[in-house]
Amino acid sequence: MSSTELDEQFVTDGLDPRVWVPYYLPHWSSRAESAAALRVHDAQLHLTIPPEHPLWCPDRHPEPLRVSCIQSANRCGPVGSTDGPQAFAEGLTVREEQPTLWGYTPRRGHVEVRMRAVISPRSMFAFWLAGIEDAPGRAGEICVVEVFGDAVRDGSADVGIGVKQLGDPDLVQEFSADPLPVDVSAFHTYAVDWRPDGLTFTVDGEVVRTSAQSPDYPMQLMLGLFDFPAKADPDAEVPVAELFVSHVRGHPLA
Repeated sequence: MSSTELDEQFVTDGLDPRVWVPYYLPHWSSRAESAAALRVHDAQLHLTIPPEHPLWCPDRHPEPLRVSCIQSANRCGPVGSTDGPQAFAEGLTVREEQPTLWGYTPRRGHVEVRMRAVISPRSMFAFWLAGIEDAPGRAGEICVVEVFGDAVRDGSADVGIGVKQLGDPDLVQEFSADPLPVDVSAFHTYAVDWRPDGLTFTVDGEVVRTSAQSPDYPMQLMLGLFDFPAKADPDAEVPVAELFVSHVRGHPLA
């Protein structure tokens, strides 16, 4: 497995453990309690959030949240330390120390995913690159696609794209969800070209946004589904969110 090349077509019986961790930020929770509901079959990754899927970090996260997410790296400090990526609250401490994995951690290049989603007004899906925070400030995000179910319409959706500053003092927040003529239940290819002088975001090969910002540190890929029980319709059955992924690719740019 090259640290600069990825061509994941999901043709094996499961996730490649050299590349993927089937948990969502397990250092704040645990591997057992943050495991994704997934299958790899028919040359696709199939992520779901079934009705019985547990809450993620129910004693720590400010609102009820259920997640099925995979990531392409994993690291943190020892139990009790604050050394962990993507802290969602002040003063969080590591609950379970993680084995270190640098599966696919590009530092610039072309990264893309081809996928489709089945979501409801209480769920969303996303694909983003996140700083691994192996050094202070390496905490920004490049969001390639983020779609909430309550922003989906017939033939279009508000697609979140851009840069999230988070803990990187050298970045500025440059993120918005704007309408695009996409049916998220059909397959589309969402991609970013990450160059030293900026970012170019595309959907199905068409440029939809650019940015002059360019984080200069390795990032891990994050791909997942999210469900927000507080948005539930009390009179409706719990809908099953689903994400079907046919490939994830990454390579250096000339």
